[in-house]
Amino acid sequence: MTELFDSHCHLTDAAFQEDLGAVFRRAREVGVTHVVSIASDVADARDALALVRGGSGEASGVRRWCTAGVHPHAAEAAAGDAMDQVRTLAVENPEVVALGETGLDYHYDNSPRQLQRHLFEAHLELGAELDLPVVVHAREADADVAALLRAMPPGTKGVLHCFVGGRELFEAGMEADWYVSFSGIVSFKSYGSADLLREVPEDRLLVETDAPYLAPVPMRGKRNEPAFVRHTVDALAGHLGVSAEHVAHRTTTNARRFYQLEG
Repeated sequence: MTELFDSHCHLTDAAFQEDLGAVFRRAREVGVTHVVSIASDVADARDALALVRGGSGEASGVRRWCTAGVHPHAAEAAAGDAMDQVRTLAVENPEVVALGETGLDYHYDNSPRQLQRHLFEAHLELGAELDLPVVVHAREADADVAALLRAMPPGTKGVLHCFVGGRELFEAGMEADWYVSFSGIVSFKSYGSADLLREVPEDRLLVETDAPYLAPVPMRGKRNEPAFVRHTVDALAGHLGVSAEHVAHRTTTNARRFYQLEG
């Protein structure tokens, strides 16, 4: 069975409170061997760390890691020492394999834009200092995200997660040698960015669920979960004109490299 790697999901979400063990078992049944649970704030990072250390994933054969960071939605509510706490979690716990999710969201504007930008810059600087990749959310903020990528410390690693942006942001990511990750949105009839998808270098392509959100066709409307990443792989393969097995192998290899799990 071809291995699958769900590079971005939110397993601490309340939607998984009752059946996480079954979620892991279903994931393993379809070939998912690795997941990274993404944090939204410091408390969520601690919960994610506890989750990946728990036994349900091990019993199913799914290996788990997590991130630490502050989502732009949570920027205003974050305590003044939030980044110090993120640093401590990242330094002291090898299960923390990336920083974020961070970035900018000008669609909901749940936090002041200046504060979003300040915390995003702080994540980029910390990623460079700790040699950890940064997981970036961008919604209706392409120009500012692109500008901050171009201004970040040289060599900072990262991924544009659930990418639905335009060419300006795409080119900034490519210039920085960043990865680009795609979610179940690529399976929607309304998806209109296949041209950019096909421009992603094969060694920088990632796949994710963003579970419990954005369930792919044919599961659209249901709670998303890591097992559904196989449908996103199928959709990516269709856009790229290659086999699903090729996309699964390529994205799993890339995710292991991105998160520095090759050893």
